[in-house]
Amino acid sequence: MLFSKFTKTLLSPLAAILVAAPLLITTACKSEKKAEESAADSTATKPVVIGYVGGFRGLVNTDRIEVDKLTHINYAFVDVQKGKAFLTNEKTDSTNFRKLKLLKEKNPDLKILISLGGWTWSENFSDAVLTEASRKIFAASSVDIIKKYDLDGVDIDWEYPGMPGEDGNVYRPEDKQNFTLMFEAIRKELDAFEKESGKKKLLTTAVPGFTSFLKVVEMGKAAAFLDYVNMMTYDLFQGDTAVHHAALYNSDIYKASHSVDNAVKAFSAEGVPMNKLVVGLPFYGRMFRVAKLDKGLGQKQISQKYVDGYTMIKDSMINKNGFKEYRDETAKAPYLMNAKTGDVLSYDDEQSVREKCKYVLDKKLAGVMFWEYDSDSKTYLLDEIDKTFK
Repeated sequence: MLFSKFTKTLLSPLAAILVAAPLLITTACKSEKKAEESAADSTATKPVVIGYVGGFRGLVNTDRIEVDKLTHINYAFVDVQKGKAFLTNEKTDSTNFRKLKLLKEKNPDLKILISLGGWTWSENFSDAVLTEASRKIFAASSVDIIKKYDLDGVDIDWEYPGMPGEDGNVYRPEDKQNFTLMFEAIRKELDAFEKESGKKKLLTTAVPGFTSFLKVVEMGKAAAFLDYVNMMTYDLFQGDTAVHHAALYNSDIYKASHSVDNAVKAFSAEGVPMNKLVVGLPFYGRMFRVAKLDKGLGQKQISQKYVDGYTMIKDSMINKNGFKEYRDETAKAPYLMNAKTGDVLSYDDEQSVREKCKYVLDKKLAGVMFWEYDSDSKTYLLDEIDKTFK
């Protein structure tokens, strides 16, 4: 209600208070509502922290998981067999699901997803999603698992549609469209499950961070069905050259093709919303042996291997046992070199993780994910993520 200046002058002080009271209450209610909406917005935009937990190792020690520092756990992995999602060791998996769900007592907002595929179990994806009928069967079998164990969603880690992955993996040109249609089919099953359960169910995917992948999929179309696109911005090899395998920016030590920043720009250009992009962090290292050390990086490699994981690297390798620490300020990446052995180690440390988390905040990306929880038993890197996002 509006009052003229003339009307206000006729009101006694008491009357004025009585008339104004409803307005004050309304204003207070609106302010409170705005505060609640602001708080909700703040919660909604807080970066996600997705940790892959290795069920493939056997029983998971959930007592070690600092669940208050995570928003999502992706359980790795569920196999794809005979066109369906398949638990290869259901006794162990079901025990792990039960123990992981107990973590919600400490963090009620925690979401637990099954992750299908991975490097080893991606050989049958192409066949499983080849036709409309097979996609429906595959989608239903995926959602049946989270129904049975009361979980929160499905993550697809197909390595890779339309291009080679592990030796023997099936791939074909039709994967380009079928990749998108697979997500559409799973989303339909999840939507039906949402109505049954009254709870939001998530659909996410892990995708390689090298941009050539974007030529063999329809990432912009696929993103319409996805909650998050987890970019595996690690293992970014360049032929037979020793490189940073997870640099934030291109290095100027060698001619760089891959980096987190390159991947973000490329996926965004393909139509993936920035607020769905998740930056992948390696909690492990890659060791390259080179014939001629020189600067190490940019040299031809003789061999390379996986070094698991950061706790061991920090406690036993940085400036120890012949390794000397260096930092590429352009790429925002640390590395170690060993003059005696010719070894070059690429990895992420607290500083590089902090810089990537700040990048996520600056670019308004969805958050970060990491592979994988057991690779950093002392949680050096998870602590840094938590500190930066607070």
